[in-house]
Amino acid sequence: MRSDDRVVLNNVTFSVDAGRSVIITGAAGSGKTVLLKNAIGLICPDSGSVRLLGHEIVHLREQELFPLRHQVGVLFQEGALFDSLTVEENVAYPLFNQAGRKPASAADVLLRVRETLDFVGLSRVMDKYPAEISGGMQRRVGIARAAVTKPPLMLYDSPTAGLDPITANRIMALAIRQRDMANTTLVVVTHRRQDGALLAHYRYDSGAARIVRSDEAQQRTRFMILREGNARF
Repeated sequence: MRSDDRVVLNNVTFSVDAGRSVIITGAAGSGKTVLLKNAIGLICPDSGSVRLLGHEIVHLREQELFPLRHQVGVLFQEGALFDSLTVEENVAYPLFNQAGRKPASAADVLLRVRETLDFVGLSRVMDKYPAEISGGMQRRVGIARAAVTKPPLMLYDSPTAGLDPITANRIMALAIRQRDMANTTLVVVTHRRQDGALLAHYRYDSGAARIVRSDEAQQRTRFMILREGNARF
Protein backbone atom coordinates (compact mmCIF):
# COMPACT_ATOMS: atom_id res chain seq x y z
CA MET A 1 0.00 0.00 0.00
CA ARG A 2 1.59 3.29 -1.15
CA SER A 3 0.76 6.95 -0.71
CA ASP A 4 2.67 9.16 -3.13
CA ASP A 5 6.23 7.82 -2.88
CA ARG A 6 5.91 6.40 0.62
CA VAL A 7 5.04 2.81 1.51
CA VAL A 8 2.25 3.00 4.09
CA LEU A 9 1.66 -0.73 4.59
CA ASN A 10 3.98 -3.51 3.50
CA ASN A 11 3.42 -7.27 3.81
CA VAL A 12 0.96 -6.92 6.70
CA THR A 13 -0.97 -10.14 7.19
CA PHE A 14 -3.34 -11.05 10.02
CA SER A 15 -6.71 -12.62 10.69
CA VAL A 16 -9.05 -12.65 13.65
CA ASP A 17 -11.67 -15.23 14.62
CA ALA A 18 -15.15 -14.54 15.97
CA GLY A 19 -15.26 -13.37 19.56
CA ARG A 20 -11.56 -12.55 19.71
CA SER A 21 -9.56 -9.33 19.93
CA VAL A 22 -6.69 -7.88 17.94
CA ILE A 23 -4.90 -4.82 19.31
CA ILE A 24 -2.97 -2.81 16.72
CA THR A 25 -0.50 -0.31 18.10
CA GLY A 26 2.42 1.77 16.87
CA ALA A 27 3.65 5.32 16.51
CA ALA A 28 1.69 8.02 14.70
CA GLY A 29 1.94 7.52 10.94
CA SER A 30 2.73 3.82 11.19
CA GLY A 31 -0.34 2.83 9.15
CA LYS A 32 -2.84 1.85 11.85
CA THR A 33 -5.84 3.82 10.60
CA VAL A 34 -4.99 3.02 6.98
CA LEU A 35 -5.15 -0.66 7.89
CA LEU A 36 -8.69 -0.24 9.25
CA LYS A 37 -9.75 1.63 6.11
CA ASN A 38 -8.42 -1.23 3.99
CA ALA A 39 -10.39 -3.70 6.10
CA ILE A 40 -13.73 -2.19 5.06
CA GLY A 41 -12.81 -1.16 1.54
CA LEU A 42 -12.53 2.59 2.05
CA ILE A 43 -9.03 2.29 0.60
CA CYS A 44 -7.98 -0.31 -1.93
CA PRO A 45 -4.49 -1.85 -1.52
CA ASP A 46 -2.07 -1.81 -4.46
CA SER A 47 -1.69 -5.58 -4.13
CA GLY A 48 -2.75 -8.40 -1.89
CA SER A 49 -6.05 -9.66 -0.57
CA VAL A 50 -8.59 -8.35 1.93
CA ARG A 51 -11.30 -10.69 3.22
CA LEU A 52 -14.13 -9.16 5.22
CA LEU A 53 -16.52 -11.55 6.95
CA GLY A 54 -15.45 -14.29 4.57
CA HIS A 55 -15.75 -12.20 1.39
CA GLU A 56 -12.89 -11.02 -0.83
CA ILE A 57 -13.53 -7.27 -1.17
CA VAL A 58 -10.59 -5.85 -3.12
CA HIS A 59 -12.40 -5.95 -6.45
CA LEU A 60 -15.95 -5.29 -5.24
CA ARG A 61 -17.79 -2.22 -6.43
CA GLU A 62 -18.86 0.39 -3.89
CA GLN A 63 -22.50 -0.73 -4.03
CA GLU A 64 -21.44 -4.34 -3.37
CA LEU A 65 -19.55 -3.26 -0.27
CA PHE A 66 -22.55 -1.61 1.42
CA PRO A 67 -24.18 -4.81 2.78
CA LEU A 68 -20.84 -5.98 4.21
CA ARG A 69 -20.03 -2.63 5.78
CA HIS A 70 -23.39 -2.64 7.54
CA GLN A 71 -22.22 -5.76 9.38
CA VAL A 72 -19.26 -3.84 10.78
CA GLY A 73 -19.45 -1.28 13.58
CA VAL A 74 -16.83 1.45 13.39
CA LEU A 75 -15.91 3.83 16.18
CA PHE A 76 -14.06 6.64 14.43
CA GLN A 77 -11.42 8.83 16.01
CA GLU A 78 -13.05 11.50 18.21
CA GLY A 79 -16.44 9.78 17.80
CA ALA A 80 -17.37 11.60 14.54
CA LEU A 81 -20.95 12.28 15.60
CA PHE A 82 -23.34 14.38 13.52
CA ASP A 83 -23.39 17.77 15.26
CA SER A 84 -26.85 18.67 13.97
CA LEU A 85 -28.50 15.47 15.27
CA THR A 86 -29.43 14.59 18.83
CA VAL A 87 -27.89 11.62 20.60
CA GLU A 88 -31.02 9.61 19.82
CA GLU A 89 -30.89 10.56 16.13
CA ASN A 90 -27.17 9.78 15.90
CA VAL A 91 -27.65 6.29 17.29
CA ALA A 92 -30.77 5.68 15.18
CA TYR A 93 -29.05 6.69 11.94
CA PRO A 94 -27.60 3.23 11.05
CA LEU A 95 -30.97 1.56 11.62
CA PHE A 96 -32.66 3.79 9.05
CA ASN A 97 -29.82 3.38 6.53
CA GLN A 98 -28.98 -0.33 6.37
CA ALA A 99 -28.27 -1.41 2.80
CA GLY A 100 -30.52 -4.16 1.47
CA ARG A 101 -32.86 -4.12 4.46
CA LYS A 102 -36.36 -2.78 4.88
CA PRO A 103 -36.27 0.28 7.15
CA ALA A 104 -37.34 -0.52 10.67
CA SER A 105 -40.46 1.10 12.11
CA ALA A 106 -40.01 4.19 14.26
CA ALA A 107 -41.17 2.25 17.34
CA ASP A 108 -38.65 -0.56 16.74
CA VAL A 109 -35.86 1.95 16.17
CA LEU A 110 -36.67 3.83 19.38
CA LEU A 111 -36.65 0.57 21.37
CA ARG A 112 -33.29 -0.48 19.93
CA VAL A 113 -31.79 2.98 20.49
CA ARG A 114 -32.88 2.98 24.13
CA GLU A 115 -31.50 -0.52 24.69
CA THR A 116 -28.16 0.42 23.15
CA LEU A 117 -27.86 3.69 25.05
CA ASP A 118 -28.69 1.79 28.25
CA PHE A 119 -25.79 -0.51 27.37
CA VAL A 120 -23.37 2.45 27.41
CA GLY A 121 -25.15 4.14 30.32
CA LEU A 122 -26.45 7.16 28.42
CA SER A 123 -30.21 6.74 27.94
CA ARG A 124 -30.70 9.89 30.02
CA VAL A 125 -29.09 12.12 27.36
CA MET A 126 -31.08 10.96 24.32
CA ASP A 127 -32.41 14.47 23.61
CA LYS A 128 -29.02 16.20 23.95
CA TYR A 129 -26.81 17.33 21.08
CA PRO A 130 -23.13 16.25 20.95
CA ALA A 131 -21.95 19.73 21.94
CA GLU A 132 -23.99 19.46 25.14
CA ILE A 133 -22.24 16.36 26.49
CA SER A 134 -18.65 15.62 27.51
CA GLY A 135 -15.98 14.12 25.27
CA GLY A 136 -16.17 10.81 27.10
CA MET A 137 -19.93 10.71 26.64
CA GLN A 138 -19.51 11.49 22.94
CA ARG A 139 -17.18 8.51 22.62
CA ARG A 140 -19.75 6.29 24.33
CA VAL A 141 -22.47 7.56 21.99
CA GLY A 142 -20.12 6.65 19.14
CA ILE A 143 -19.91 3.11 20.53
CA ALA A 144 -23.70 2.97 20.76
CA ARG A 145 -24.10 4.12 17.17
CA ALA A 146 -21.56 1.55 15.98
CA ALA A 147 -23.15 -1.25 18.02
CA VAL A 148 -26.86 -0.53 17.49
CA THR A 149 -27.14 -2.89 14.49
CA LYS A 150 -25.50 -5.68 16.56
CA PRO A 151 -22.60 -6.20 14.13
CA PRO A 152 -20.40 -9.29 14.44
CA LEU A 153 -17.27 -7.15 13.95
CA MET A 154 -16.28 -3.89 15.64
CA LEU A 155 -13.39 -1.65 14.57
CA TYR A 156 -12.19 0.84 17.18
CA ASP A 157 -9.93 3.63 15.92
CA SER A 158 -8.14 5.23 18.91
CA PRO A 159 -11.19 4.89 21.18
CA THR A 160 -9.48 6.44 24.22
CA ALA A 161 -7.44 9.21 22.59
CA GLY A 162 -7.61 12.45 24.56
CA LEU A 163 -9.60 10.96 27.44
CA ASP A 164 -8.67 10.90 31.11
CA PRO A 165 -7.58 7.48 32.48
CA ILE A 166 -10.87 6.77 34.29
CA THR A 167 -13.00 7.52 31.22
CA ALA A 168 -10.58 5.61 28.99
CA ASN A 169 -10.89 2.52 31.19
CA ARG A 170 -14.69 2.82 31.08
CA ILE A 171 -14.60 2.88 27.26
CA MET A 172 -12.46 -0.26 27.16
CA ALA A 173 -14.72 -1.96 29.71
CA LEU A 174 -17.62 -1.36 27.33
CA ALA A 175 -15.64 -2.95 24.49
CA ILE A 176 -14.86 -5.99 26.67
CA ARG A 177 -18.51 -6.27 27.66
CA GLN A 178 -19.56 -6.18 24.01
CA ARG A 179 -17.01 -8.83 23.06
CA ASP A 180 -17.98 -11.20 25.83
CA MET A 181 -21.76 -10.76 25.88
CA ALA A 182 -22.35 -10.84 22.12
CA ASN A 183 -19.26 -12.79 20.94
CA THR A 184 -18.28 -9.71 18.95
CA THR A 185 -14.92 -9.62 17.20
CA LEU A 186 -12.83 -6.57 18.10
CA VAL A 187 -10.05 -4.88 16.15
CA VAL A 188 -8.70 -2.03 18.25
CA VAL A 189 -6.20 0.58 17.10
CA THR A 190 -4.65 2.32 20.09
CA HIS A 191 -1.50 4.04 21.31
CA ARG A 192 -2.21 3.24 24.97
CA ARG A 193 -0.59 0.15 26.44
CA GLN A 194 -3.31 0.13 29.11
CA ASP A 195 -6.04 -0.44 26.49
CA GLY A 196 -4.37 -3.61 25.28
CA ALA A 197 -3.71 -4.79 28.82
CA LEU A 198 -7.38 -4.51 29.73
CA LEU A 199 -8.52 -6.42 26.63
CA ALA A 200 -5.91 -9.11 27.15
CA HIS A 201 -6.39 -9.69 30.87
CA TYR A 202 -10.04 -9.01 31.63
CA ARG A 203 -13.41 -10.47 30.70
CA TYR A 204 -16.94 -9.35 31.49
CA ASP A 205 -18.63 -11.17 34.35
CA SER A 206 -22.39 -10.84 33.78
CA GLY A 207 -23.18 -12.08 37.27
CA ALA A 208 -21.05 -9.41 38.90
CA ALA A 209 -21.92 -6.87 36.15
CA ARG A 210 -18.29 -5.81 35.82
CA ILE A 211 -15.03 -6.81 34.21
CA VAL A 212 -12.82 -9.24 36.14
CA ARG A 213 -9.28 -10.45 35.64
CA SER A 214 -9.10 -13.65 33.56
CA ASP A 215 -6.39 -15.79 31.98
CA GLU A 216 -8.94 -16.90 29.39
CA ALA A 217 -9.08 -13.38 27.92
CA GLN A 218 -5.36 -13.53 27.14
CA GLN A 219 -5.87 -16.63 25.01
CA ARG A 220 -8.42 -14.71 22.91
CA THR A 221 -6.25 -11.63 22.34
CA ARG A 222 -3.44 -10.88 19.90
CA PHE A 223 -1.17 -7.84 19.59
CA MET A 224 0.31 -6.38 16.42
CA ILE A 225 2.85 -3.57 16.46
CA LEU A 226 3.25 -1.53 13.27
CA ARG A 227 6.37 0.42 12.47
CA GLU A 228 6.77 2.33 9.22
CA GLY A 229 4.05 0.21 7.61
CA ASN A 230 5.49 -3.15 8.64
CA ALA A 231 4.23 -5.58 11.26
CA ARG A 232 7.21 -5.83 13.63
CA PHE A 233 5.62 -7.99 16.31
